[in-house]
Amino acid sequence: MKILIAGSNGMLGHDLIDVLKNKHELILTNSKTLDITNKGNVLDFVVDANPDIVINSAAYTDVDGCEENPDLAYDVNGEGVKNLALACKELDCPLVHISTDYIFNGESDRPWVEDDEIGPISVYGKSKLKGEEYIQEILDKYFIVRTAWLYGINGRNFPKTMLELAQNHSEITVVYDEVGTPTYTPDLAYGISQLIESDAYGIYHLTNSGSCSWCEFARYIFEVADVDVKVIPVTASEFARPAPRPHYSVLENKNWIDKGFKPLRSYKEAIKEYIELIK
Repeated sequence: MKILIAGSNGMLGHDLIDVLKNKHELILTNSKTLDITNKGNVLDFVVDANPDIVINSAAYTDVDGCEENPDLAYDVNGEGVKNLALACKELDCPLVHISTDYIFNGESDRPWVEDDEIGPISVYGKSKLKGEEYIQEILDKYFIVRTAWLYGINGRNFPKTMLELAQNHSEITVVYDEVGTPTYTPDLAYGISQLIESDAYGIYHLTNSGSCSWCEFARYIFEVADVDVKVIPVTASEFARPAPRPHYSVLENKNWIDKGFKPLRSYKEAIKEYIELIK
């Protein structure tokens, strides 16, 4: 297949390239070569490239930044997605869009399934939901992939930050009342590579297996990395940030399993591989 990847220079984009490059022809774009917020340019570029499928891993993902720059958040995460959807409609090609656990309000005592009630509590979540809504209004052929707590080799992320902080601190405070599923971008990219071989269009939750709080994740990272640092649990309200976060955003990969796909490995197995690679 000929696959156009928007946001190919991002953390997930790098891993999508690694997973897809040997089997498919890739058209790689970034914000400089394809500004997804420019409707005219998007339509011209994508239609001219004539891909078989478009994968959108471009997004404004700075959650606190979105709170402080809502116009930019809605431009990139909403209107930009709309523009890509319109181009895909023109070509009658599917769109794969990466969405987020932040479209839920976090007030649940069980993992979220794909058709649960939506209720984002941050500008980031609301802007990402807008992108989802545009896709569903415009296209019949789409894969909306909601994922969570991403980390990988090519980008800033929680495990990397924790290990850097541990170099100069004997104690680190980490939030314990936010629970989710850390997801390793190479595993997510592999899942997406399987999805695009099918025509099982729709909304999918796709994360590594298992769940934990940020505090539990930090402790496990230090255990695996054999780093001696004390992790002090704090509440999200004590760790004040501009944007509210959902307290519980574990995603049940229900549609993924129902369609016969194999669950991604445990987040505990994935973080072991990541730490081995960055040592």
